[in-house]
Amino acid sequence: MLTNLYIKNFALIDELSIEFSEGLTIITGETGAGKSILIGALNQVLGIRASSDLVRSGANKAVVEAVLIPRNTEQVHTILEHAGIDPEEELFLRREISAKGQSRCFVNDTPCTLQVLRSIGDLLIDLHGQHEHQFLLHPDTHVTMLDGFGILDKNIETYKQIHATLKEQRKELDHLQANAERLQEKRDLLEYQKKELESLDLKKNEHTLIEEEMTLLEHSETRFELCSSLSELLYDSESSAFVQMSEAVRLLERLSAIDKVFSEHLGDAETAKSLIEEISRTVRNYSETIEFNPDRLESLRHRQLQLQKAVKKYGKSIEELLAMKDSIAEELSLEENLTERTDVITGEIASLGKQLSALALTISSARKKTAETLEKDISKELGELGIPNGVFNVSISQEPDENGDIQIDDRRYSAFDNGYDLVEFLLSTNIGESPKPLSKIASGGEISRIMLAMKRVLAEHTAMPILIFDEIDTGISGRIADAVGRSLRKLSKTHQIISITHLPQIAAMADRHLSVEKTVQEDRTVTTVRPLDAEEHVTAVACLLSGRERSESFLRAAAELIEHARSAG
Repeated sequence: MLTNLYIKNFALIDELSIEFSEGLTIITGETGAGKSILIGALNQVLGIRASSDLVRSGANKAVVEAVLIPRNTEQVHTILEHAGIDPEEELFLRREISAKGQSRCFVNDTPCTLQVLRSIGDLLIDLHGQHEHQFLLHPDTHVTMLDGFGILDKNIETYKQIHATLKEQRKELDHLQANAERLQEKRDLLEYQKKELESLDLKKNEHTLIEEEMTLLEHSETRFELCSSLSELLYDSESSAFVQMSEAVRLLERLSAIDKVFSEHLGDAETAKSLIEEISRTVRNYSETIEFNPDRLESLRHRQLQLQKAVKKYGKSIEELLAMKDSIAEELSLEENLTERTDVITGEIASLGKQLSALALTISSARKKTAETLEKDISKELGELGIPNGVFNVSISQEPDENGDIQIDDRRYSAFDNGYDLVEFLLSTNIGESPKPLSKIASGGEISRIMLAMKRVLAEHTAMPILIFDEIDTGISGRIADAVGRSLRKLSKTHQIISITHLPQIAAMADRHLSVEKTVQEDRTVTTVRPLDAEEHVTAVACLLSGRERSESFLRAAAELIEHARSAG
C-alpha cells in the first residue's frame, strides 16, 4: 500500500506531502491544475527517466519520496538483498533530480541504481493510462496470472523443484562430459607419457646415487694408487710411520722408567701407534674393495644420459617426474569413474525428464481449462465496461526443441521454469477483427478499461500491486461511467486503487477524495493537493456534474450520486 507521497521543488509543486489510505482514492481537479504532475512525480520513484526540466525554477534539486508497505515482500526482499539493501517493514523510495540533470536513487536511505528502483516499482505499483507502468502488457507476466486465477500453485511448485533438480543434473552431466572429452583428447599422450615414465623405472635420488658411483669408478686407479702409497707410508715399508712410532714408544718407555714425567706422553705415543695401525688396516681393506669395472661405468653413463634426456624433455626434476607419473595414473583412472558416473546421471536425467513431462502436460491441461473460464469472465466484464464486442483469448502454445527436456508422445519441447507453455493474452474489441496481443492495443481510455476488466477478474487470485488509473474515463460517460466506477469500487475492496477522473459517477465512488488546485503565491504559480471532507466531497462531485455551478439542485444530485455509490458496495 502507498501510504505517503512527498514532493518538493517538482514542476509547479513547491512542497507537499500527500497521505493515502486503503480503498479507492479519487483525484480530481480542473484541467491544467497539475494532476498529471502527481503522476509524473510518482513515475520518478518508479524509475522513469528524469530530466532537469522537472526541477522547479530557482531550485537546486527536486525530491520525490514514496512510502509503501509492500504486499509481495518475498520478491521485494530478493531485489533488496541483491542490491545490498536492508529490508524494513515500510519501504522508502526516493529520487533526487538536480537542476543540472543528474539523478540519484535511494531505497530505505541506501543509494541504489535506477534499475533497482524500477524493478521495485514494477512489483509494487501498476500505473495505467498514458504512462509506462502497464503490468499486464508484459507477456511474461501472463502465465503467472493465469496460474494464479486457476490456483495451480501446488503442481507448479512440484514442477519447479523437479526442473531445478534436472538443470543441476544436466549441469553435472555437461561437466562430466567435458572432463571425459578432455581426457579422451589427452588419453594417447597420457598413455605414452605413462609408458615412457614407467619404462624409465625412476627411483628417488637416483641421479645423485649414479653420480656418486660414477665418480668412484672413474677414479678406481687413483684410489688404488693412493691406498698403496698410504699403506707404504703408514705400515708396509721399513721406514713406515708404524715402525717409527714403535721405536718412539720403546724410547719413551726407557725415559718414563727413569723419570715419571714421560709416563703421560708414553700413553699418547701408544695411542698414536694404535691409530696408525687402524688407519693402515682401513686403507688396506678399502683397497681390496676397489672395483675396476668399465662395463658398469658405461652402463651408469648410459643411465645418466637417459635421465638427463627425460629431465630436459619434460622440464622437470626426477622427483617431479615421479610425481607426474602418479598424477597421470590417477587421471587415467578417472575416465573409468567418469563413465560410471555419467551412466548414473544419464539415467537420473531420463527419469526426471519423464516426471517433468508428465507434470508439464498436467499443468498445461489445467491451464487450458482455466483459460476457458478466464476468457468468458473477462469478455463479460468488458461488456459491462462499455466494450460489448470485446473478445478475450488466452493463447497457449509450446516451443518445439529437439533437445528439450519435455517429451510428449514423440516430440520434444523446451522446458520453462513453470511448465512448457507459452501464455499470452490476446484481445479483439471490434467485430470481425482477430484477437491481437495486448501490447498492440491502442493506448488511452479503452486500454485502461481493458486493464480494469482484467484486473477485476484476476484480482481475487493474483497478488496484483497497487493500481493507479490515470484518466480511465477518457471517451466514456453515463451508464459506462457508472459501470467503471462500480468496478473500481469493487476492486478497491481488496486492492488500493488511486484514480484520476473528470466524471462525477466515478468520483462519487471515492473512499478518499483529493483535490488538485493551482494557485498563485508570492507571484508564483503553485500546485497544491488537499483531502476533502464529506461536505467538500459532495461539492466537488456537484462541480463535476455542472461545471463551476454549485446550485442546490446539483448538490442534491451529487449527494444522491454518492449515496447510490455507497449502496453499490
